[in-house]
Formats: sequence, structure tokens, C-alpha cells
Amino acid sequence: MLLLLQYTIIFASVLCLVALGGCYSEHSGVINLGLEGIMVMGALGGAVTMFFLPAGTSKIVIVLATTLFAILVGMLYSCLLGVACINFKADQTLIGTAMNLLATAAATVFVRAMNSSINPDNVSSSIQYIQEKKAFLKYIGGFEFSWFMLMAVVLLVVAWFLLYKTKFGLRLMACGENPQAADSVGINVYKMRWAGVLISGFLGGLGGIVYITAGVSEWKFEMGVAGFGFLALAVMIFGQWKPTNIALAALLFGLFRALSNVYTGIPFLANMNIPSTVYNMLPYIISLIVLAFTSKNSRAPKAEGIPYDKGAR
Repeated sequence: MLLLLQYTIIFASVLCLVALGGCYSEHSGVINLGLEGIMVMGALGGAVTMFFLPAGTSKIVIVLATTLFAILVGMLYSCLLGVACINFKADQTLIGTAMNLLATAAATVFVRAMNSSINPDNVSSSIQYIQEKKAFLKYIGGFEFSWFMLMAVVLLVVAWFLLYKTKFGLRLMACGENPQAADSVGINVYKMRWAGVLISGFLGGLGGIVYITAGVSEWKFEMGVAGFGFLALAVMIFGQWKPTNIALAALLFGLFRALSNVYTGIPFLANMNIPSTVYNMLPYIISLIVLAFTSKNSRAPKAEGIPYDKGAR
């Protein structure tokens, strides 16, 4: 049961971080369907950093460098969404979908090129980080604590405070509800939307590196992030775009995702002889069921997905 708790918390941390990223973006008025792609690029930035860090690098440097590069690459990739949808007013759904497709392909090509340049016989899309991963872990009794868990809690509290207790948060949400009214009182809607998109890149990139270090020490980038970005979108919708509700939804979905990793260690579940593919499908099935019953009552920001035209009234 301790292992189930451990995996539940780490997967919930991933979902919470990425869903919060989507929350910032959508509160600003920009639908970010590209969270899956941002996660892939953040994971790539962090994994490449761990791969090239010299042996003997201190744990604190590994943690800081990996986290920083994952965040920077995630933010840089989110700029594609910002330029296309804020500056050029492109369709946000199409751009987000294209970002998801591009990220996995680009990451796969990059890693294969990197591996073959080091060893011509190695054309895999995998990166190993066996020793570097240990820097993120601290054992408390039999519990494997990850520093990413603490980061997720801190960023959740920051999100709640920022959105509901600061001028920035109120201005951000005003741009997602009624951008024309926000503009009429002097709020720069374009800047606020860019802020929302960049924060989503920050959190999505961080979520990507958390995901690929959760339980494994090697990642094959042709797998992408196995739909976790879309699962985070479901968490965001189920959580009604509110940080506290998102955290609770992330724990629920994280539990079902964790079962696919540890069900063999739970006698009751192991004796049922249910195929492993069923457990792998479980979080996505649950997301469909939950959204089918709750989406009618969901209230998204009114102006999300609508390109802002300063001249329109």
C-alpha cells in the first residue's frame, strides 16, 4: 500500500502541475491543447541535461539544472502557441494539436541524432539517467520521496494565491472572461495572454520531466508522454479551473494511474487476473466517464478560444 501511495502522489503531482498550466492559459483566454507536446519537450530538455552532466555532479546541481532546462524548453515551446494564437490569431485547437504531433516527432529525431553522433550503432530514441535520477529521491522509512512532490505542493499554493489574491490573477481572469472590458480599464490583454501561455509552458515543461522520472530510469521518446497531457486537461475540466479542485481531481486520477504500476503487489487485484492493459486504460476510461457526467455543469472562461481583436466591441 505504501508503494501505491508513493505512485499516486507522484502521478498526481504531474497531473496537478500540467493541469495548473492549462488553468493559467485558459483563464487568460487561450485554450492550450498543446500541453502534451509541451510535456514532451520539457522532458527532452531535462533528460538531455541529465545525460550530459559530468559524473560526480552534486545532487543539488543535478536537481536545479534539470528542472531549469525542462522549464526553459517548455516555455520556449509554448511560444509557438503564443505567436500563432495571440499575435496571428490562428485557431487555437489546430495549433495545439499540431504542437502535440510535432513534439514527439522532433524529440525522437533529436535523440536518435544525438545517440548516433556519440555511437553510430545506437539509433534508439532512448535516454538513460540511472544515477542522475537518484538526486531527486530521498528515502523516508520505506517511502520514496521525490523533491518534485514538494515542488508540486508549493506551486499549487502559489497558483491559488496568485489567481485569487493578487492583481495579476484578477487581471488574468478578466482577460479570459471579457477581454474588451479588461482592455477598457487599461489592462493589456495581449501581455496577459502571453503571461498565461508562458506560465503554462513553465508548468507543462516541469510536469514532463516529473513524468519521465516517475518510476523509470530510461525514457523512449517515440512514446511521447502516453496521453498524460490530455489526461491533465480532463483533470483541469473536472476541477472546474480552480487550483484546489484540480489538486483533488489529480489525486483521484493519479490513484487510477498508479494502480497500473503496482496492482501486481496487491493480492486482491493480482488474484483477479485482469490483463495489465485494462489497468493501463483505466485512468482514461475514468476520465471519459467523469467528463460525460460533469462537463454539462462545467463553466469554462467565457472568452477562451476566441482570438482577441482590440478593435472589436
